[in-house]
Amino acid sequence: MPSATRTSTQIELDGTYGEGGGALLRAALAMSALTQQPFHLTQVRGGTNHPGLDVEDALVVQAIASACGADVVGGSVGSQSLSFSPRRSLGPVILRQDGEVRGRGANGLVVLGSLLPIVARSGVYTELKVIGETYGNNTLTYDYFAHVTLGAARRMGLYAYPRLEVSGFGRENYGEVGLEVEPSALRGVEWLTRGALRRCHALVVTAQLPQTIGARAVSHLERLAHFSGLKMRVDALDVPGSSPGAVVTAWAEFDNGLGGVAVLGARGVRVETVAQGAFEAISTFLTSEATVDAYLADQVLLLGVLAEGRTAFTVPRLTQRLLTMIWVIKQFSPIHVTVSGTEGRPGSVTIEV
Repeated sequence: MPSATRTSTQIELDGTYGEGGGALLRAALAMSALTQQPFHLTQVRGGTNHPGLDVEDALVVQAIASACGADVVGGSVGSQSLSFSPRRSLGPVILRQDGEVRGRGANGLVVLGSLLPIVARSGVYTELKVIGETYGNNTLTYDYFAHVTLGAARRMGLYAYPRLEVSGFGRENYGEVGLEVEPSALRGVEWLTRGALRRCHALVVTAQLPQTIGARAVSHLERLAHFSGLKMRVDALDVPGSSPGAVVTAWAEFDNGLGGVAVLGARGVRVETVAQGAFEAISTFLTSEATVDAYLADQVLLLGVLAEGRTAFTVPRLTQRLLTMIWVIKQFSPIHVTVSGTEGRPGSVTIEV
Protein backbone atom coordinates (compact mmCIF):
# COMPACT_ATOMS: atom_id res chain seq x y z
CA MET A 1 0.00 0.00 0.00
CA PRO A 2 1.31 3.51 -0.73
CA SER A 3 2.91 5.28 2.24
CA ALA A 4 0.47 6.96 4.59
CA THR A 5 0.14 10.74 4.24
CA ARG A 6 -1.78 12.59 6.92
CA THR A 7 -4.46 14.85 5.46
CA SER A 8 -7.16 17.13 6.88
CA THR A 9 -9.61 16.30 4.10
CA GLN A 10 -12.43 14.28 5.64
CA ILE A 11 -13.83 11.38 3.66
CA GLU A 12 -17.63 11.18 3.78
CA LEU A 13 -19.15 7.68 3.87
CA ASP A 14 -22.77 6.50 3.81
CA GLY A 15 -23.33 3.53 6.12
CA THR A 16 -26.18 2.25 3.94
CA TYR A 17 -23.91 1.67 0.93
CA GLY A 18 -23.75 -1.91 -0.39
CA GLU A 19 -24.23 -4.40 2.41
CA GLY A 20 -24.54 -1.50 4.84
CA GLY A 21 -23.26 -3.48 7.82
CA GLY A 22 -20.35 -3.70 10.22
CA ALA A 23 -17.80 -4.72 7.57
CA LEU A 24 -18.11 -1.28 5.95
CA LEU A 25 -17.38 0.44 9.27
CA ARG A 26 -14.47 -1.81 10.22
CA ALA A 27 -12.86 -1.52 6.78
CA ALA A 28 -13.12 2.27 7.03
CA LEU A 29 -11.47 2.26 10.46
CA ALA A 30 -8.58 0.14 9.24
CA MET A 31 -8.03 2.21 6.09
CA SER A 32 -8.27 5.49 8.01
CA ALA A 33 -5.61 4.41 10.49
CA LEU A 34 -3.37 2.98 7.78
CA THR A 35 -3.59 6.02 5.45
CA GLN A 36 -3.92 8.70 8.18
CA GLN A 37 -7.07 10.09 6.58
CA PRO A 38 -10.08 11.13 8.70
CA PHE A 39 -13.59 10.04 7.82
CA HIS A 40 -17.17 10.73 8.81
CA LEU A 41 -19.66 7.87 8.59
CA THR A 42 -23.40 8.51 8.70
CA GLN A 43 -26.20 5.94 9.14
CA VAL A 44 -23.88 3.40 10.79
CA ARG A 45 -25.04 -0.15 9.94
CA GLY A 46 -27.91 1.51 8.10
CA GLY A 47 -28.47 -1.50 5.89
CA THR A 48 -29.24 -3.83 8.80
CA ASN A 49 -32.15 -4.42 11.15
CA HIS A 50 -30.04 -3.12 14.04
CA PRO A 51 -28.54 0.24 13.02
CA GLY A 52 -25.91 1.99 15.11
CA LEU A 53 -22.57 0.88 16.53
CA ASP A 54 -22.59 -2.68 17.88
CA VAL A 55 -20.66 -3.74 20.98
CA GLU A 56 -17.81 -5.19 18.91
CA ASP A 57 -17.74 -2.08 16.68
CA ALA A 58 -17.21 0.14 19.72
CA LEU A 59 -14.35 -2.08 20.90
CA VAL A 60 -12.70 -1.94 17.48
CA VAL A 61 -13.09 1.86 17.35
CA GLN A 62 -11.43 2.20 20.77
CA ALA A 63 -8.57 -0.16 19.94
CA ILE A 64 -7.74 1.35 16.53
CA ALA A 65 -8.02 4.87 17.96
CA SER A 66 -5.43 3.91 20.57
CA ALA A 67 -3.03 2.82 17.84
CA CYS A 68 -3.16 6.08 15.87
CA GLY A 69 -4.14 8.62 18.56
CA ALA A 70 -7.42 9.32 16.78
CA ASP A 71 -9.98 11.88 17.84
CA VAL A 72 -13.34 10.08 17.94
CA VAL A 73 -16.85 11.51 17.98
CA GLY A 74 -19.72 9.02 18.22
CA GLY A 75 -17.78 5.95 19.29
CA SER A 76 -20.27 4.60 21.82
CA VAL A 77 -22.65 1.67 21.38
CA GLY A 78 -25.77 2.69 19.46
CA SER A 79 -24.23 5.75 17.82
CA GLN A 80 -25.68 6.44 14.37
CA SER A 81 -22.70 8.44 13.11
CA LEU A 82 -18.95 8.33 13.65
CA SER A 83 -16.11 10.77 13.06
CA PHE A 84 -12.60 9.32 13.24
CA SER A 85 -9.48 11.48 12.83
CA PRO A 86 -6.01 9.88 13.19
CA ARG A 87 -3.37 12.15 14.75
CA ARG A 88 -0.20 10.07 14.40
CA SER A 89 1.27 7.08 12.63
CA LEU A 90 0.48 3.62 13.91
CA GLY A 91 1.79 2.44 17.24
CA PRO A 92 0.82 -0.29 19.73
CA VAL A 93 -2.83 -1.36 19.97
CA ILE A 94 -4.41 -1.13 23.41
CA LEU A 95 -7.69 -3.00 23.76
CA ARG A 96 -9.74 -2.18 26.86
CA GLN A 97 -12.90 -3.78 28.18
CA ASP A 98 -13.71 -1.75 31.25
CA GLY A 99 -16.07 -2.97 33.94
CA GLU A 100 -18.30 -6.03 34.02
CA VAL A 101 -19.55 -7.30 30.67
CA ARG A 102 -23.33 -7.66 30.64
CA GLY A 103 -26.10 -8.24 28.10
CA ARG A 104 -25.32 -8.87 24.46
CA GLY A 105 -21.56 -9.23 24.17
CA ALA A 106 -19.07 -8.75 21.36
CA ASN A 107 -17.87 -11.52 19.11
CA GLY A 108 -14.25 -11.85 20.18
CA LEU A 109 -13.01 -13.17 16.86
CA VAL A 110 -14.57 -10.35 14.84
CA VAL A 111 -12.73 -7.91 17.12
CA LEU A 112 -9.40 -9.72 16.78
CA GLY A 113 -9.82 -10.21 13.03
CA SER A 114 -10.57 -6.51 12.56
CA LEU A 115 -7.39 -5.58 14.41
CA LEU A 116 -5.08 -7.94 12.48
CA PRO A 117 -4.21 -5.42 9.69
CA ILE A 118 -3.48 -2.72 12.28
CA VAL A 119 -1.37 -4.98 14.48
CA ALA A 120 0.52 -6.22 11.41
CA ARG A 121 1.55 -2.66 10.56
CA SER A 122 2.29 -1.54 14.16
CA GLY A 123 5.82 -3.01 14.11
CA VAL A 124 5.71 -4.26 17.70
CA TYR A 125 4.90 -7.51 19.47
CA THR A 126 1.24 -7.37 20.49
CA GLU A 127 -0.85 -9.37 22.93
CA LEU A 128 -4.63 -8.95 22.95
CA LYS A 129 -7.49 -10.45 24.97
CA VAL A 130 -11.24 -10.21 24.36
CA ILE A 131 -14.12 -11.32 26.57
CA GLY A 132 -17.19 -12.27 24.56
CA GLU A 133 -18.65 -14.77 22.15
CA THR A 134 -16.20 -17.30 20.69
CA TYR A 135 -18.73 -19.45 18.79
CA GLY A 136 -21.79 -17.99 17.06
CA ASN A 137 -24.00 -18.40 14.03
CA ASN A 138 -23.02 -16.71 10.76
CA THR A 139 -19.93 -15.08 12.23
CA LEU A 140 -16.29 -15.82 12.92
CA THR A 141 -15.70 -18.73 15.30
CA TYR A 142 -12.54 -19.54 17.20
CA ASP A 143 -11.50 -22.68 15.32
CA TYR A 144 -12.16 -21.13 11.91
CA PHE A 145 -10.14 -18.07 12.93
CA ALA A 146 -7.29 -20.17 14.34
CA HIS A 147 -6.96 -22.55 11.40
CA VAL A 148 -8.32 -20.71 8.36
CA THR A 149 -7.93 -16.97 8.96
CA LEU A 150 -4.54 -17.27 10.63
CA GLY A 151 -3.53 -20.05 8.26
CA ALA A 152 -3.94 -17.64 5.36
CA ALA A 153 -2.25 -14.84 7.31
CA ARG A 154 0.75 -17.08 7.99
CA ARG A 155 1.17 -17.79 4.31
CA MET A 156 1.26 -14.02 3.81
CA GLY A 157 3.98 -13.60 6.43
CA LEU A 158 1.89 -12.69 9.48
CA TYR A 159 2.59 -14.87 12.50
CA ALA A 160 -0.13 -14.89 15.15
CA TYR A 161 -0.87 -17.35 17.93
CA PRO A 162 -4.41 -17.63 19.32
CA ARG A 163 -5.52 -19.22 22.57
CA LEU A 164 -8.98 -20.13 23.79
CA GLU A 165 -9.23 -19.68 27.55
CA VAL A 166 -12.98 -20.20 27.88
CA SER A 167 -15.52 -20.91 25.14
CA GLY A 168 -18.62 -18.77 24.84
CA PHE A 169 -21.46 -20.13 22.70
CA GLY A 170 -23.71 -17.21 21.79
CA ARG A 171 -23.69 -13.49 22.52
CA GLU A 172 -24.81 -13.82 26.13
CA ASN A 173 -22.44 -16.64 27.11
CA TYR A 174 -19.07 -15.01 27.51
CA GLY A 175 -15.84 -16.74 26.68
CA GLU A 176 -12.30 -15.44 26.64
CA VAL A 177 -9.90 -15.51 23.72
CA GLY A 178 -6.36 -14.21 23.40
CA LEU A 179 -3.99 -13.50 20.52
CA GLU A 180 -0.25 -12.89 20.31
CA VAL A 181 1.11 -11.31 17.13
CA GLU A 182 4.75 -10.99 16.12
CA PRO A 183 6.06 -8.02 14.11
CA SER A 184 5.43 -9.10 10.53
CA ALA A 185 6.28 -8.08 6.96
CA LEU A 186 3.39 -9.10 4.72
CA ARG A 187 3.89 -10.44 1.21
CA GLY A 188 1.32 -10.93 -1.53
CA VAL A 189 0.03 -14.33 -2.62
CA GLU A 190 -0.84 -15.53 -6.11
CA TRP A 191 -3.80 -17.84 -5.58
CA LEU A 192 -5.51 -18.01 -8.95
CA THR A 193 -5.29 -21.81 -9.24
CA ARG A 194 -5.38 -24.18 -6.29
CA GLY A 195 -2.71 -26.70 -7.10
CA ALA A 196 -2.79 -29.94 -5.10
CA LEU A 197 -4.89 -30.58 -2.01
CA ARG A 198 -2.45 -30.76 0.89
CA ARG A 199 -4.80 -31.82 3.67
CA CYS A 200 -8.41 -31.78 4.82
CA HIS A 201 -9.26 -31.55 8.51
CA ALA A 202 -12.39 -31.52 10.69
CA LEU A 203 -12.54 -30.59 14.36
CA VAL A 204 -15.44 -31.27 16.72
CA VAL A 205 -15.41 -28.98 19.75
CA THR A 206 -17.75 -29.46 22.71
CA ALA A 207 -18.15 -27.76 26.07
CA GLN A 208 -20.07 -29.01 29.12
CA LEU A 209 -21.42 -31.98 27.15
CA PRO A 210 -20.92 -35.77 27.50
CA GLN A 211 -17.87 -37.05 25.62
CA THR A 212 -20.14 -39.40 23.70
CA ILE A 213 -21.58 -36.45 21.77
CA GLY A 214 -18.21 -35.48 20.34
CA ALA A 215 -17.44 -39.13 19.60
CA ARG A 216 -20.71 -39.49 17.65
CA ALA A 217 -19.84 -36.48 15.50
CA VAL A 218 -16.36 -37.86 14.82
CA SER A 219 -17.76 -41.25 13.80
CA HIS A 220 -20.29 -39.65 11.48
CA LEU A 221 -17.66 -37.47 9.81
CA GLU A 222 -15.32 -40.43 9.37
CA ARG A 223 -18.10 -42.45 7.72
CA LEU A 224 -18.99 -39.59 5.39
CA ALA A 225 -15.36 -39.09 4.40
CA HIS A 226 -14.85 -42.83 3.83
CA PHE A 227 -17.86 -43.23 1.55
CA SER A 228 -16.98 -40.09 -0.43
CA GLY A 229 -13.36 -41.14 -0.87
CA LEU A 230 -12.07 -38.02 0.90
CA LYS A 231 -8.98 -38.34 3.08
CA MET A 232 -9.95 -36.27 6.11
CA ARG A 233 -8.40 -36.13 9.54
CA VAL A 234 -11.10 -35.81 12.21
CA ASP A 235 -10.41 -34.79 15.82
CA ALA A 236 -12.52 -34.04 18.88
CA LEU A 237 -11.73 -31.54 21.61
CA ASP A 238 -13.54 -30.80 24.85
CA VAL A 239 -12.94 -27.22 26.03
CA PRO A 240 -13.83 -25.19 29.13
CA GLY A 241 -17.03 -23.27 28.55
CA SER A 242 -19.37 -20.78 30.17
CA SER A 243 -22.29 -22.81 28.79
CA PRO A 244 -22.93 -26.07 26.91
CA GLY A 245 -22.22 -26.01 23.21
CA ALA A 246 -20.92 -27.85 20.17
CA VAL A 247 -19.41 -26.76 16.87
CA VAL A 248 -17.96 -28.61 13.89
CA THR A 249 -15.28 -26.86 11.82
CA ALA A 250 -13.83 -28.27 8.61
CA TRP A 251 -11.13 -26.84 6.38
CA ALA A 252 -9.05 -27.73 3.35
CA GLU A 253 -5.55 -26.55 2.48
CA PHE A 254 -4.19 -26.37 -1.05
CA ASP A 255 -0.83 -25.47 -2.52
CA ASN A 256 -2.36 -22.10 -3.36
CA GLY A 257 -5.20 -21.27 -1.02
CA LEU A 258 -7.48 -22.65 1.67
CA GLY A 259 -11.05 -22.46 2.86
CA GLY A 260 -13.25 -23.66 5.66
CA VAL A 261 -16.68 -23.82 7.25
CA ALA A 262 -18.10 -23.83 10.76
CA VAL A 263 -21.51 -25.17 11.80
CA LEU A 264 -22.83 -24.50 15.28
CA GLY A 265 -24.91 -26.97 17.23
CA ALA A 266 -28.29 -26.02 18.68
CA ARG A 267 -30.59 -27.37 21.37
CA GLY A 268 -32.70 -30.20 19.98
CA VAL A 269 -30.47 -30.75 16.93
CA ARG A 270 -28.60 -34.06 16.77
CA VAL A 271 -24.84 -33.69 16.58
CA GLU A 272 -24.84 -35.94 13.51
CA THR A 273 -26.93 -33.30 11.74
CA VAL A 274 -24.37 -30.64 12.66
CA ALA A 275 -21.54 -32.84 11.37
CA GLN A 276 -23.48 -33.54 8.17
CA GLY A 277 -23.94 -29.82 7.56
CA ALA A 278 -20.24 -29.13 7.99
CA PHE A 279 -19.25 -32.02 5.73
CA GLU A 280 -21.64 -30.95 2.98
CA ALA A 281 -20.43 -27.35 3.18
CA ILE A 282 -16.74 -28.24 2.92
CA SER A 283 -17.57 -30.68 0.11
CA THR A 284 -19.25 -27.83 -1.79
CA PHE A 285 -16.12 -25.74 -1.41
CA LEU A 286 -13.94 -28.64 -2.53
CA THR A 287 -15.97 -29.13 -5.70
CA SER A 288 -15.63 -25.46 -6.62
CA GLU A 289 -12.50 -24.03 -8.20
CA ALA A 290 -12.13 -21.22 -5.65
CA THR A 291 -8.85 -20.70 -3.81
CA VAL A 292 -10.44 -19.09 -0.75
CA ASP A 293 -13.93 -19.36 0.70
CA ALA A 294 -16.34 -16.43 0.55
CA TYR A 295 -15.72 -15.37 4.16
CA LEU A 296 -11.94 -15.71 4.13
CA ALA A 297 -11.90 -13.42 1.10
CA ASP A 298 -12.80 -10.45 3.35
CA GLN A 299 -9.77 -11.06 5.56
CA VAL A 300 -7.29 -11.78 2.74
CA LEU A 301 -8.46 -8.58 1.05
CA LEU A 302 -7.26 -6.22 3.79
CA LEU A 303 -4.03 -8.16 4.35
CA GLY A 304 -3.41 -8.02 0.60
CA VAL A 305 -3.75 -4.22 0.67
CA LEU A 306 -0.85 -4.12 3.15
CA ALA A 307 1.30 -6.76 1.48
CA GLU A 308 4.31 -6.18 -0.73
CA GLY A 309 3.64 -7.30 -4.28
CA ARG A 310 0.54 -8.54 -6.03
CA THR A 311 -2.23 -10.51 -4.31
CA ALA A 312 -4.79 -12.47 -6.32
CA PHE A 313 -7.40 -15.03 -5.33
CA THR A 314 -10.64 -16.58 -6.53
CA VAL A 315 -13.90 -17.04 -4.63
CA PRO A 316 -16.90 -19.38 -5.00
CA ARG A 317 -19.15 -16.30 -4.99
CA LEU A 318 -18.58 -12.56 -4.83
CA THR A 319 -20.50 -11.39 -1.77
CA GLN A 320 -22.02 -7.97 -1.37
CA ARG A 321 -19.94 -7.67 1.79
CA LEU A 322 -16.66 -8.16 -0.11
CA LEU A 323 -17.68 -5.70 -2.83
CA THR A 324 -18.62 -3.16 -0.17
CA MET A 325 -15.20 -3.50 1.48
CA ILE A 326 -13.48 -2.98 -1.88
CA TRP A 327 -15.53 0.20 -2.37
CA VAL A 328 -14.41 1.46 1.06
CA ILE A 329 -10.74 0.75 0.30
CA LYS A 330 -10.96 2.77 -2.91
CA GLN A 331 -12.28 5.81 -1.01
CA PHE A 332 -9.02 5.97 0.94
CA SER A 333 -6.33 4.81 -1.47
CA PRO A 334 -5.50 4.81 -5.19
CA ILE A 335 -4.49 1.16 -4.85
CA HIS A 336 -5.77 -0.94 -7.75
CA VAL A 337 -8.30 -3.59 -6.74
CA THR A 338 -9.75 -5.38 -9.76
CA VAL A 339 -12.80 -7.63 -9.53
CA SER A 340 -13.76 -10.11 -12.24
CA GLY A 341 -17.27 -11.56 -12.05
CA THR A 342 -20.65 -10.47 -10.76
CA GLU A 343 -22.19 -10.44 -7.30
CA GLY A 344 -23.39 -13.84 -6.16
CA ARG A 345 -21.33 -15.69 -8.76
CA PRO A 346 -17.76 -17.08 -8.79
CA GLY A 347 -15.13 -14.45 -9.37
CA SER A 348 -11.59 -13.25 -8.73
CA VAL A 349 -9.94 -10.33 -6.98
CA THR A 350 -6.55 -8.84 -7.82
CA ILE A 351 -4.75 -6.26 -5.66
CA GLU A 352 -1.91 -4.34 -7.29
CA VAL A 353 0.18 -2.37 -4.80
